[in-house]
Amino acid sequence: MVLLGLDAVLGVVVTVALAAGAVVGRALTPSAAIVAAAFGIAIVVLAGFPFLILLALFVVASALATRYRFEEKRQRSVQEGVGGERGISNVVAHIVVPTALAGAFAFRLGPPAEVAALYATALAFGASDTFASEFGVLAGRARSLLHGRPVAPGTNGGVSGTGEGFAFIGAGLTAVVGYGLFVLFGTGVPAAVRFLPIVAVAGFLGCQVDSLLGETLENRGFLGKGGTNFVAMVSSVGIAAVLFLAIGGAA
Repeated sequence: MVLLGLDAVLGVVVTVALAAGAVVGRALTPSAAIVAAAFGIAIVVLAGFPFLILLALFVVASALATRYRFEEKRQRSVQEGVGGERGISNVVAHIVVPTALAGAFAFRLGPPAEVAALYATALAFGASDTFASEFGVLAGRARSLLHGRPVAPGTNGGVSGTGEGFAFIGAGLTAVVGYGLFVLFGTGVPAAVRFLPIVAVAGFLGCQVDSLLGETLENRGFLGKGGTNFVAMVSSVGIAAVLFLAIGGAA
């Protein structure tokens, strides 16, 4: 579904306005907003408004999670950025895969229904990872996902009951909202009985991959934070793709 004419112009205007709003709301730095706008324009023109709206809601939810008890996070030096804003590397890590999937949807590089679901999965991972981080750092205790040893909340690879709970909430909410948006706009997607659990579970599992990569590769300097996020998002999409292939997607 490639937007043309006035629809494309509207998509561009809305995307630029959303990026500007993200700067005003201190969710993104100005340079990160420019990058986000460029990718967002590609997404909306290639795939349509439900894809853009789901992306925008992810950004809003991430910003709200970041602002939750922000002063406490700042005092403990576990806050995002200086004032909660996200920079270029974070934006790129979270938007390249969704943009590629929007292109795959536009040019029918795979079953469109499943590709739309994979797009939702990528953002479900993003929400899961963000919620786990932003709420998990406030937990009183955390343990290494790999070894089970106690670690300080916010440590790469450290997980807590609070963080894991919110990780699943983030993935699950994205699955529900994504399904609702696609149905509302008439975008064909797999049946809810497949879409919802696969998107939610794959998003959540990708978050666990992120923790494992953080403890093993990121802590050893083989990956940066952005690289960890990117690889984990790809793994989340891969898990969802395997599940759709295993059980069938659209019926």
